[in-house]
Amino acid sequence: MIEQRASAMPHQLLHAENHDLNRGACMIEIERGTVKANGLTLHYRASGQGPPMVLLHGWPQTSYSWRKMLPLLAPHYRCIAPDLRGLGDSDKPLGGYDMRTVANDIHAMCDAMGIENVYMVGADWGGLVTRRYALDRPGVLDRLCIVDIVPHDQIFANFTPAYARAAWHYFFNAVPDMPEKLVAHDIKLFLQAMFQSKYCNPAHMNEAIDEYARAYSQPGALRGGFAYYKAMFDENPALDAENLDARIAEPVHCVWGNNGGMGGSFDVLKMWESVAPRLSGRGLDACGHYVHEEQPDALAEEIIAFGKV
Repeated sequence: MIEQRASAMPHQLLHAENHDLNRGACMIEIERGTVKANGLTLHYRASGQGPPMVLLHGWPQTSYSWRKMLPLLAPHYRCIAPDLRGLGDSDKPLGGYDMRTVANDIHAMCDAMGIENVYMVGADWGGLVTRRYALDRPGVLDRLCIVDIVPHDQIFANFTPAYARAAWHYFFNAVPDMPEKLVAHDIKLFLQAMFQSKYCNPAHMNEAIDEYARAYSQPGALRGGFAYYKAMFDENPALDAENLDARIAEPVHCVWGNNGGMGGSFDVLKMWESVAPRLSGRGLDACGHYVHEEQPDALAEEIIAFGKV
């Protein structure tokens, strides 16, 4: 147990988790804490020492999704993985789920923690938050790693019937009020269906499903998660329209699952090259959408190698 820091500090350590990653008898400690940022209390997991790295999760996950990655990256970086607003154990406000506001949350978190020149890694929605952060603050980040996502304006410009099968939840989640009411009857069943459809090997879901069901059963968590999809159709298109000619100044490395909806439906690098001129990337075999849970070792290798470029 790690003692809570003095209340005068901008963030507090709550306790630690131990994760046995089947690497001998080594138990890896992951810190858990909270930080005040942009008017919210954000919960985070952290590990390691070194240059700062921020890891942003997607939906329907939480910072728990990085549990396999944090110990792998800890020898190289000081890793901080927050729960995004509305999700996990962070505050769940009624509004502010557009990408600019969520990116502002993360910037405020970095300020509160006194970290800068961050290597930012974002998966799914976390990748789009990372993109927005970089577009709104050119040159502030050190570099970006985007995991299994392409810009939504590119998705809709290249939408296919095949991808519609994988992306049905975009539209279901965006319906006002209805998904919250329907899913509340059996949150775990809904999450199981989501994960089973997007993992290459759904067995990876088994160890995490109870934690995700707990997180999304909290008051406001379903609404917060679905609010990201409502903003996808409401606020986010106007933000994208502001940046039609903008480019990300920092190096960008994309990693995706070759067996997922993104890798199976789109030319991922081509969709990023118009916004990221300093671009590299590769797809991983035997991997679906949730790359950091299905192929943590391979993704860690990509992240660490890109950090040395």
